[in-house]
Amino acid sequence: MKVFLRQNRQLLLYCVIGASGALVDFTVYSLLVRSGTVGYQAANALGYASGTVLSFILNAKYNFRVADKIGLRLASFCGVALLGYVVSATALQLFIGRLSFDKYLAKLVTLFVVVLLQYNLNRLISFRKAS
Repeated sequence: MKVFLRQNRQLLLYCVIGASGALVDFTVYSLLVRSGTVGYQAANALGYASGTVLSFILNAKYNFRVADKIGLRLASFCGVALLGYVVSATALQLFIGRLSFDKYLAKLVTLFVVVLLQYNLNRLISFRKAS
């Protein structure tokens, strides 16, 4: 088990950090939807932005341990996040707007897909070690 944890440390830590970002995203989304002050798409954007900022800070500092080219890395991370957001917003429009799924269940499904997509892109692009 210790060998597995050592060999997969980065992926596991990314998942923990991703879960914390997803938790912030889902919490902000849920609070805004429940309050009725904004629609589900605006709540999705605000929740997503909150989770993205937290995830970048934690991944840069604790997981990938990078301190160089922070501006470029943040821009790349945000580009990957934007792609993930588009996937999320499109899926929510399909599930909620067209298929009338539960707003909370639809959000949970999209979070799973987007986290997998973003991990792979961020690992290969945003947090790649400078050569």
